[in-house]
Amino acid sequence: MESKDLIYDWNARDAAFDYARAPVVLNDETLRDGLQSPSVIDPPMEVKLRLLHLMADLGVRAADIGLPGAGPRAVAQVRALAREIVDQKLPINMNCAARTVIADVEPIVRVSGEVGVPIEAATFIGSSSIRQYAEDWTLDKMLRVSEEAVTYAVTNGLPVMYVTEDTTRARPETLKALYGTAIRCGARRICLADTVGFATPSGVRALIKFVQDEIVAPSGESIKIDWHGHRDRGLGIANCLAAIEAGVDRVHGTALGIGERVGNAEMDLLIVNLYLLGLHTGDLSKLHEYCQLASESTGIPVPAQYPVVGTDAFRTATGVHASAIMKARKKGDEWLADRVYSSVPAGVFGFRQRIEISPVSGLSNVKCWLEEHGYDPEDAVLSEALFSAAKVADRVLDQAECERLIAAARARSVADATRH
Repeated sequence: MESKDLIYDWNARDAAFDYARAPVVLNDETLRDGLQSPSVIDPPMEVKLRLLHLMADLGVRAADIGLPGAGPRAVAQVRALAREIVDQKLPINMNCAARTVIADVEPIVRVSGEVGVPIEAATFIGSSSIRQYAEDWTLDKMLRVSEEAVTYAVTNGLPVMYVTEDTTRARPETLKALYGTAIRCGARRICLADTVGFATPSGVRALIKFVQDEIVAPSGESIKIDWHGHRDRGLGIANCLAAIEAGVDRVHGTALGIGERVGNAEMDLLIVNLYLLGLHTGDLSKLHEYCQLASESTGIPVPAQYPVVGTDAFRTATGVHASAIMKARKKGDEWLADRVYSSVPAGVFGFRQRIEISPVSGLSNVKCWLEEHGYDPEDAVLSEALFSAAKVADRVLDQAECERLIAAARARSVADATRH
């Protein structure tokens, strides 16, 4: 049977989403927003450089390389990252965050000149009423500083992405005024930011439609739209997909979702989902290294049940699951074995389905384990020893336990044979 006949894809029946559209661009925020997490360790420069190369391998085509307005150390790091991208000809478009003040934009201008490549200035300002009230800002002041910062960047040859923080809680008239001013001053990319993870997918779609119809179209300019989301409500990836469906040009994320508070949309999971939707290509076998390097260097552990790269992602101890996988393998069909109990194919990401032995296991688990570890799966003595032990255990039997049980079973078998 054809593989296409084995899986019916209800996802592809969404008529509102053009699956044939051009692949969306990914902007990796790991080295800026990700490192603002209160729990991370700031990795050494060699790790940051390796992460840049892994981003390029994975098909990420843009990256935020820092906020140089934070001081000399930040400027030096941005310079080093920018030089690596330029010298190694990495296919990554650079951007740097900056408050809407000339003092933050100036070091971007300076580093851009030093490396000989324009670096996009991601100038940001809070846009919601709650932020305005807390800061005692007036809209006139916000428009004035936005105009000054964007004009300065454009005059000095930088492309500008104008970012409104807390876009998802801002009033329509405020967004019209802020984005309108930035576009008039030369910004050709705007970013909608769900800074505190407030949005739902329906809210994302409504916001993007408003911006497209009421701000971008009337401007008469060719304006790109970015989506930047956080996951305070656990909706980071869902909101990214909604933004893509609504037609944004670029979406942001970080490795493992590290970032402010509970973090940003997970870049790795975004890549996985876009690949499965046919909207992304890259060397996906590098995904594990990308996540592992980010985890080890920042001190943020990968939970066992984290999708794709968690230790339990392609691991089962359930009898029904193991039986189905084993039957697929007996057909000589690894494609089938990789998908019969998994919507994400392990092989694409450099993994393989793993079958363990636990209290919920059946004999299929035991036979599979024996075969994969070099034992005869039809050896009744070994099978019974592992199966019986599993049924009185309170967890998965690890390899050392299984080896001890096998050794003990063989010893008993020899002793019994000797007595008889």
